[in-house]
Amino acid sequence: MSSPKVVPHVSLQKLHTAIQLNTHLNALRYANRFTFVRFASGKSLGDNRVRDQPKKKRKARIEFKQYSLKDAEQFSLCDAIRYIKAFEVGRSPTSPKYDLAVKLRTVKNGPTVRNRLRLPHAVDTSIRICVICPPDSEHAEAAKRAGASVVGEDTVFDAVKAGRIEFDRCICHQDSIAKMNKAGLGRVLGPRGLMPSAKFGTIVKDVAKSVKGLIGGSEYRERNGVLRMAVGQLGFTPEELQANIKTFIGEIKKDIALLSDRVNKEIHEVVLSSTNAPGFSLNGDFRSPTSPSSRDLSVI
Repeated sequence: MSSPKVVPHVSLQKLHTAIQLNTHLNALRYANRFTFVRFASGKSLGDNRVRDQPKKKRKARIEFKQYSLKDAEQFSLCDAIRYIKAFEVGRSPTSPKYDLAVKLRTVKNGPTVRNRLRLPHAVDTSIRICVICPPDSEHAEAAKRAGASVVGEDTVFDAVKAGRIEFDRCICHQDSIAKMNKAGLGRVLGPRGLMPSAKFGTIVKDVAKSVKGLIGGSEYRERNGVLRMAVGQLGFTPEELQANIKTFIGEIKKDIALLSDRVNKEIHEVVLSSTNAPGFSLNGDFRSPTSPSSRDLSVI
């Protein structure tokens, strides 16, 4: 019969310390799989691994982001008018304006759409127009008869330099281009978008025709993939508002067609709002089966 093995005597305190140390080392080995151990030198175990991994570059978006309309709630024109008028209760029929926002699917750095048109039903007829032309000429008389509020050359130049800009649009006759450039009005009118320019059609031969086109006309310009313009007053009937919207959309489509074939622009969404109301996405219908009559919507 073999003799039993002799187990060396170990104190309970040393055994407890060994168990704690072993547990701590196991926990440290497990944690190193997920975290980095920082040493006194300032380096960590994972520094080299992180530095060696290539950084993922985020791909830049080349188009303006437009949300899908698949699940969006859209309204007919009459329904949108009904809800907008609920937000405008108690206000003057001429002070709030219907605003139309046309969102485009377009690239960010491509050419933009910009133009001016005269709507079938004018929204703002209180625009003040300045005509730069010889004050004693037949062009000055024709501009005054057409409705220009400020006409002349030297008097206009002096008023602008003094900071008295009492007009909302400015056009120039071709015979006065040299005087206008010599006066240096670009420093004052340029930042305000009022400087006459052949590019924007504000240097003309027939000033009277241009003044008539500006009175009641509206200007639109693409900004961040959106075209905005006032298309009506609160007192407009649904038919009048529909005519203005159709004209505006038609002009946008013409402007897009004039751009290069390599430039792809499409109308994504049309949103109708007002001065104090939120926007309502239009579905292209004039009325729905539950829409009120045009006569009811024409009552303020």
